[in-house]
Amino acid sequence: MAVRVCRRGNRVALHMLSRSVSHNSVSVETLSELDSHTHTPFSRSAIGTFFQERPLLTNPFTQDALLRAYLQRHLPVREVCDELLRFGERVVCEVEALGRRCELHPPALQRYDPWGRRRDRILTCDAWAQLRRISAHEGLVAAGYERSYGEWSRVYQMSKMYLFAPSAGLYTCPLAMTDGAAKVIETLGMPARKAFERLTTRDDKRFWTSGQWMTERRGGSDVSSGTETVAKQQQDGWFKLHGFKWFTSATDADMTLTLARITDEHGRTTPGSRGLSLFLAKVWDSDGSSNGIEVQRLKDKLGTRQVPTAELLLDGMNARLLSEEGRGVASIANMLTITRIYNTVCAVAAMRRIVHLSREYACKRSVFGKLLKDHALHVQTLSRMEVETRAAFLLMMEVCRLLGREENRSASERETLLLRLMTPVAKLYTAKQAVSVVSEGLESFGGQGYIEDTGLPSMLRDAQVLSIWEGTTNVLSLDVLRSIAKSSGSVLQAFFRDVEERLLPAEACPALRPALASLRASLSALMRFCEKAESRPAGAMELAARDLAYSLARVYMGALLVDHASWEHATHTDVYTALRWCDQDLCPVVSRDAAGCFDPQTTAMDSALVYDGLKL
Repeated sequence: MAVRVCRRGNRVALHMLSRSVSHNSVSVETLSELDSHTHTPFSRSAIGTFFQERPLLTNPFTQDALLRAYLQRHLPVREVCDELLRFGERVVCEVEALGRRCELHPPALQRYDPWGRRRDRILTCDAWAQLRRISAHEGLVAAGYERSYGEWSRVYQMSKMYLFAPSAGLYTCPLAMTDGAAKVIETLGMPARKAFERLTTRDDKRFWTSGQWMTERRGGSDVSSGTETVAKQQQDGWFKLHGFKWFTSATDADMTLTLARITDEHGRTTPGSRGLSLFLAKVWDSDGSSNGIEVQRLKDKLGTRQVPTAELLLDGMNARLLSEEGRGVASIANMLTITRIYNTVCAVAAMRRIVHLSREYACKRSVFGKLLKDHALHVQTLSRMEVETRAAFLLMMEVCRLLGREENRSASERETLLLRLMTPVAKLYTAKQAVSVVSEGLESFGGQGYIEDTGLPSMLRDAQVLSIWEGTTNVLSLDVLRSIAKSSGSVLQAFFRDVEERLLPAEACPALRPALASLRASLSALMRFCEKAESRPAGAMELAARDLAYSLARVYMGALLVDHASWEHATHTDVYTALRWCDQDLCPVVSRDAAGCFDPQTTAMDSALVYDGLKL
């Protein structure tokens, strides 16, 4: 008798040759008995006998040696570590599954109710609502304003956010804007105290989230010339807003802050930033209907699909004036600081998560006769990812520390200047790092890193928004130039002094001498470059802006790594990280200047290269 085994999906069908069946009367039971004695790998299953174990997410706090060491050095409070240990377990056991459900069940727009009435409701899954409740209970925004740990309160708060972010289905987006709105209200002297209390409460039944509706059709970064929304004052002192908001994230928020131009009695407005004022509005009326808002459509995005992002027509939205008239742009400066720091936290958290999963997977994936962790080239790649992540982590924590010091009124003048300079630098640099590291991390899983139902590809899609939201890399690089110009160079002087002082303790550690030499050479070269800035041709510094921002980031991250490696409880891996980071070109603005990249003729050559062959 001959037996043929055929695969159909996950089923195995046994086909006997018709002649054998008719003349030998072999039963199915007999075939099963014969099959049980075979040793071929596909005898029992159409997909074979091997199944690769998936990477296992374990408590991110216990797995993060640098986070625990940083807290031991700077915030050695037992209850902080206990709280983060507990919260890390909740992230694994509860938050991770909720975030995944948000990815699989994105928001939907319900324009009309069953009886034809316009409703414009944005429907989100129940997991999104549960993440809201968890965020309130855990005080993910409140902790920054309760200030239980004084100047270290922001470090504590952002440590929790750092553990939460990679699992939270992008719920960090509404939290960032909520925190930013609370910061604005607090800075303006509490003109909307009840709203502030709702934004910063731990009571999930009272907790509000906020949007920030600044982006219009002409673009997001240039709000001064891009904002067309107008505000008409009513007899009761409130305003009605009319305009079109092209990109509004977390549009299911309870309230929003937005910019608009107040009209005079003839309907005229003031152009430029001087004509912009800041308004606060509830998104929904008490009966559940929208507050003069029509949702035109939800955005179909590359990533961050969990977040309801929409185009909105404001058709008489009731709002109250929050800032002084014409002071809208100045009033949102503190909001940008907060949201850019959140962006940095999410970037570093994404890097840490992919490294966590990649190294865990390397301990169970066997290829070419041994585990990935025993392949030196693979471990070298993971090591480079780890160095990037550690450098980014220390930069993230430093801007959080500086913010906490400023809010606690204990910041020195130098620290205030550093916060102003390093916030855009940290945001732009860590965002680019995150895309690179997460992409490398996906590659470490081979084909599985490209398969949607592993949950891994969404990490790369979501990382891509980090270099776009709250200012692209080039926009933020120009912000760095503006901060230098507005302070008459004081922010750079603060930077140079701070780096020099951080390097002094490392002189007592012979192992760090190569890193010290690299940093000091780079710092001197950067100083000389900046000293010659005023004598450079017009436009040269704009061409250099991106490389200058990268140089500031790399030098400062190197100084932070060396400073940490000089700590009395530092480990050999701390020293090794500092050495590896300082192996690279820490000052690309100087090396590219030497190559003529910022010469006057470069602009013309760049244009000729980019548009070569294009018929205009």
